[in-house]
Amino acid sequence: MTTLTVGLLFGGRSGEHEVSIRSAQSIARALAVPPNPEKYQLLPVYIRKDGCWQSGEVAQQVLGSGVPAADDENFDRAKLWNLPTDVAAIDVWFPILHGPNGEDGTIQGLLKLMQVPFVGSGVLASSVGMDKIAMKSVFAQVGLPQVKYETVTRAEVWSNPCVFPKLCDRLEANLDYPCFVKPANLGSSVGIAKVRTRSELEAALDSAASYDRRIIVEAGVTAREIECAVLGNDQPKASVLGEITYSSDFYDYETKYTAGLSNHTIPAKLPSQVTTQIQEMAIQAFQAIDGAGIARVDFFYVEQTGEILINEINTLPGFTATSMYPMMWQASGIPYPQLVDRLIQLALERES
Repeated sequence: MTTLTVGLLFGGRSGEHEVSIRSAQSIARALAVPPNPEKYQLLPVYIRKDGCWQSGEVAQQVLGSGVPAADDENFDRAKLWNLPTDVAAIDVWFPILHGPNGEDGTIQGLLKLMQVPFVGSGVLASSVGMDKIAMKSVFAQVGLPQVKYETVTRAEVWSNPCVFPKLCDRLEANLDYPCFVKPANLGSSVGIAKVRTRSELEAALDSAASYDRRIIVEAGVTAREIECAVLGNDQPKASVLGEITYSSDFYDYETKYTAGLSNHTIPAKLPSQVTTQIQEMAIQAFQAIDGAGIARVDFFYVEQTGEILINEINTLPGFTATSMYPMMWQASGIPYPQLVDRLIQLALERES
């Protein structure tokens, strides 16, 4: 059997750098579980926070310790184009870069230019899946029900004193309180705020505009938060469902990544027809954006009315052993090491 070299690409320039390292550590451990070592040889490639690519000793050290490498004090932009020479040996890439410059189509475009297969969605699905406004437009086009929302630009927020009050008036009239203000292109709840008053709305819009030039404001909804994992290419499969509960005001960054602040129930306790409908909607969302390999799709289930509303799709979800995506597949009968193998095989299949 020919052993394939897997380029595990992790780190990156987003605020989810540390989460990426943790995901990469879990994947590396999975590739060491038989029979994976007979099929794959691991080559870690680490992107520092300043954007420089590192392999060899630096990448191995970060992967082993879980501690980000220090940026180069003598950094210059020319080094961004100096990829490690050993990446030429890579047969298939496993990018596990979360957030901007990782799951938004930028790195996928570079890997596509390298003409080497890679795990996960391509440029189109990655960019649509990252941009909440584009994503919602696609979901609306295929008839997936969603919460009410309004789109806002930074120019409207940072405008003259006459325009901004009218913007807030429009949002209050169309969405009411509470509502959520979100930058369009950031992951893991970064820059998101739940607002209940005019002053909180104004502050949240200003904050979101500092992160992104495009903003989305969504109506609040009292609902259970349900997730579904999708695996596959042209014939994707849906996992059992998971439910997230928490005591914080909403599922923000701290709640998501701090142990003990949220609880996961897998499989989620739902009526069978609701489970089936969510699984079907997850696959529909995945196909609508032309997803590949991996995705997690998040929903709101309004128990009082029976409504199911799609929230978002994540084309490169957290991939630690305790992340929802692998846990849902574990509960569906695919253990973590087998899941990693399946994702690599799907990457090769898509390029064949």
